Amino acid sequence: MKLNGRKQSGAAAGGLSAAAQVSPCAACKLLRRKCAAGDCVFAPHFPPDDPSKFANVHKVFGASNVNKMLQEVPEHQRGDAVSSMVYEANARVRDPVYGCVGAISCLQQQIDTLQTQLAIAQAQVLHLRVHVAATAGQALCASTCGSPMTSKITMSNQTKPNSNMSMVVDQGSLGDFTWSC
Repeated sequence: MKLNGRKQSGAAAGGLSAAAQVSPCAACKLLRRKCAAGDCVFAPHFPPDDPSKFANVHKVFGASNVNKMLQEVPEHQRGDAVSSMVYEANARVRDPVYGCVGAISCLQQQIDTLQTQLAIAQAQVLHLRVHVAATAGQALCASTCGSPMTSKITMSNQTKPNSNMSMVVDQGSLGDFTWSC
């Protein structure tokens, strides 16, 4: 048979079985070895359409070590193990010195900053509630007592909330409020 000016055998012209048409997994492609999809430990986790996934894992851990790790893990947990290795490898490629620890540290700094901001906001809300309660108490007393003079006497006899309470926050320790680390 001729197609595009080239002579092809019967198998290439469309007589291939489904098993022969399947391309090797990304690991076997990178390692340039024959991939038997049923026997290859990499095939279910490193599809041929995403070669960078295995490339980073291979660069960081090595194919032999990945193979050993996957064989030690039960089959139902291999997917989680591969996703963990991929995450660690990608983090190590992005940040060769700190890897995953750098990402975790960055997230911890963001949590600390957000907790500080939350504490400041809660303190401000409390301050405003006390101020509103004190102002509402003065207005209530003035309307129920009658004259302004009796309202002053009544308020002086009661324990008055301190509406002039000041809040001191050391904002120098807060640092920069950006989301990047």
